[in-house]
Amino acid sequence: MEDQSVVDVGDVRLAYRTWGDPFGSPVVLLHGLGGSSASWEAVGTRLGEEWRVYAIDLRGHGESDWPDEYGFEQMRDDVLEFLDACELDRVGLVGHSMGGVVAYLLAEEHADRVERLVLVETPPPFPGQLVPESGPTGPVDYDENAVPAVRAQIGAPEPRWEEELGQIVAPTLMIAGGPESDMPQGRLPDMASLIPDCRLITLGGGHQVHRRHPDQVAQQITEFFTS
Repeated sequence: MEDQSVVDVGDVRLAYRTWGDPFGSPVVLLHGLGGSSASWEAVGTRLGEEWRVYAIDLRGHGESDWPDEYGFEQMRDDVLEFLDACELDRVGLVGHSMGGVVAYLLAEEHADRVERLVLVETPPPFPGQLVPESGPTGPVDYDENAVPAVRAQIGAPEPRWEEELGQIVAPTLMIAGGPESDMPQGRLPDMASLIPDCRLITLGGGHQVHRRHPDQVAQQITEFFTS
């Protein structure tokens, strides 16, 4: 059963969905640019059979506040404050695309808060790793002002993002969407090699692999978290 809630963190109110046993070990899901917690519904439902799952609407997305100020460090700090507000000490952290960047930045800066890390179709912190932009074809559920800010940082990431990959102590699983993905795949092995305990797998399904193959993604996450 899914529940929806909100919590104030710093200067924004974040909306989030939950699945599973309230006393289960916590798993936090972070969506990609232009998405929301709803993009994790199928995976979250399956993971909720094992854990307490939290899927956050990051700032500027879904039902969370749209504050007109966007950057990965701000989103990382939002998630850290979310963990504090929900009294979550150490979590399994899963991020897709933009959310994966937020996730590995949190794992770099606050290693004590991340038990295990899963990066789904996450652009590595090297210049020029952008997913081609496609404009919305109808009403959107996100602040369009967030798009240029996020894309600018992905296209020209801070050098320390790469430099501090070696600071990630959480066992890490990277899931790639394979040749069908419109995100460059060539440097994912380079990123994986810089994270001390990291395994890279390719499931296929393209950039939205977690939506196209939710059973496979949930199974891989489950096996990784219980290994």
